[in-house]
Amino acid sequence: MARDPSREQAAARRAERRDPFADPGYAALKADIVARTGHHYYVDKDGLLFERLCRRFRATGAADATAYRALLGQGQDGAREWAALEAEITIGETFFFRYAEQFDALRDTILPGLVATREPERSLKIWSAGCSTGAEPYSVAILVHEILGEALPDWHVAITGTDISVAALATARAAEYGRWALRTLPAEARNLYFRRTSPEPGTNREGGYALRPEFRRMVRFEQRNLLALLDGTAPAHLAEFDLILCRNVLIYFSAETVAGIVRALGRRLRPGGWLLIGHAEPNPTFADWLTPVSLPGTVAYRRLDEAAPLGGSETPPLAGQAPRAAQAPQVIVTPVPAADERSESSSAPAASSWEPRQIPDVPAEEPRAAGEILPPLTLPGASWAPEVPLPEDATPDDVLAWVRELADSGQTAEAWRGVRAALEAGLRDPRLLYYEGLLGLSLGREAEAERALRGALYLDPGFVMAHYHLGLLLAGLGRARPARRALDNAARLSEALRPDTVLPESDGASAREIAESARLAQGRIGGRA
Repeated sequence: MARDPSREQAAARRAERRDPFADPGYAALKADIVARTGHHYYVDKDGLLFERLCRRFRATGAADATAYRALLGQGQDGAREWAALEAEITIGETFFFRYAEQFDALRDTILPGLVATREPERSLKIWSAGCSTGAEPYSVAILVHEILGEALPDWHVAITGTDISVAALATARAAEYGRWALRTLPAEARNLYFRRTSPEPGTNREGGYALRPEFRRMVRFEQRNLLALLDGTAPAHLAEFDLILCRNVLIYFSAETVAGIVRALGRRLRPGGWLLIGHAEPNPTFADWLTPVSLPGTVAYRRLDEAAPLGGSETPPLAGQAPRAAQAPQVIVTPVPAADERSESSSAPAASSWEPRQIPDVPAEEPRAAGEILPPLTLPGASWAPEVPLPEDATPDDVLAWVRELADSGQTAEAWRGVRAALEAGLRDPRLLYYEGLLGLSLGREAEAERALRGALYLDPGFVMAHYHLGLLLAGLGRARPARRALDNAARLSEALRPDTVLPESDGASAREIAESARLAQGRIGGRA
């Protein structure tokens, strides 16, 4: 399970236009849902919950909450619908290597330490709790595979992913994903860890990526509810773990339930084991049962009887706080004429006066195939399509929530149409153009993607991630000179920030990571014309 606060706020605003309690059966249905799932998160978010319920009402033909509650109680049909509802209210955004700081900690500190400690027995046991569609445990499997290398066959590595959603687990077991779930991976990594799949009717009509068997077979999946840790029904094999990841899951539960779950997870760690939770989920009270360990950009936990925190003197972030944001020095950004032909080998001005350079060579619009017609757009929870005006109070955040939800569910083409519809309706926001570019790129519409990324930079010349992805796109098209300029812009803007600054729309990547990636990509371009 995972959640995106901006998306949920937008959904709640839409649902507030309707009063959930105008439906007489809503209160009882909500009580049943909270009792079964433990999702106390929805206790004060009726707008968001009701919107998601309305989707299930439409899907099942239920007239209202009373009829839907009756369906949930109908034997096997009810069990199937409970599974669909649980998927509806728990599946959020999931993608590979989400939250770069935590995967840096896994790669650089946690996993190497565990491998060294477990060398005599050559055994690792890992649990991804609330794994959604599998990106998290598979990302960990990739890291373990890389760290162990040729020694992997001599080790017994057991990685278990659990989730309450049957639908999410089906996707996890299939291990096939759209490009959107791989959007933080460079092309080399996508090719190394995945193989391309052919387009198919439905949500995979643009093709996708199948995880390679050597990583897929390292993970197995089970349907589990974390509340089983509290009522004594958790199976005996969910114990003695070297590493537990329970990220962006605890936010759904009440404080009392969270405390019980964290205590239970701590008891299931082996000596020397580690627990990772979400960025916004640490709480000072956890120190009553676990030892917090400050690592660069994140905090992890060990058993209370383990050694004191390793290195560093940072105080772990409190609940609701991200790792400390950096205060950036001011970077003056003004347009540079397209005719600027400064030598790329010339020395750079100081960071305080440096300005992103304009990227030349905008191509003509990519022609559409003869007779191509974009099908009508349908957005979840929305009532507008490209030819229908947006609601008057729709905001860029609303649109971004819609398109991210579509993209995360594999409907990348629909998400692309959605953001284009919003732009055509007059909403102007650099983030909308940025996502139009990313989505267009994932659909193979390079010219349109380039134009959108350039548009985002026109509105916000300091948009680091737009510079970065424009550079990668141009490099992939063989246009070395403008690619180097765009990547140089991304690197220099990032280098003007504190290294641990999490960049907007970077999926958790820090300024240091983007600067390093941009410089590395520049180096790969070499002397190509």
